[in-house]
Amino acid sequence: MAEQMKPLLIKRYASRRLYNTETSDYVTLEDIAAFIREGREVQIVDLKSGDDLTRQYLLQIIAEHESRGESVLPVDVLTDLVRSYTSQASSIVPQFLAASFDMLREGQSQMMENMGKANPMAKLPGFEAMRAQQEAFFKAMTGGMMGTSSPQPSEGGAEAEGLDDIKRELAALQEKLSRMTK
Repeated sequence: MAEQMKPLLIKRYASRRLYNTETSDYVTLEDIAAFIREGREVQIVDLKSGDDLTRQYLLQIIAEHESRGESVLPVDVLTDLVRSYTSQASSIVPQFLAASFDMLREGQSQMMENMGKANPMAKLPGFEAMRAQQEAFFKAMTGGMMGTSSPQPSEGGAEAEGLDDIKRELAALQEKLSRMTK
């Protein structure tokens, strides 16, 4: 378990080859992306200087996926990101993005957990397969960082109302995402 908690150390050699220190073999950017999708944290460092290159390589992975047509980021969002580097917004953009992704992961985690527990549809044939597919989709969308456990709300009361609000907001976000991909 402690092995999974610490980041996987990848060393970049002068030849720009990437070396997995756990398995003692060379890896590609796609291998690194797969580690991340599986929920593993990675740290990429330059062997000679010791500089942390993780951000640079993560951005390169994103750029490669976007260039292959696997677009997740709309052009408007990319444009706003570019603008944020030259404006006062650059101080709040990282915190806003981190908080947004945290909220998305939390909402998805709660939705997935609730789909299998208190849902009368859970008794329908094929429901478990559909839930597994949705969980895999959410995991892929969040880079494997979706939590697998969250506290269960009690029956009724303010917590149930809060959960209903989250469900409505999540449904609205999913609808917006589906419109953006069409």
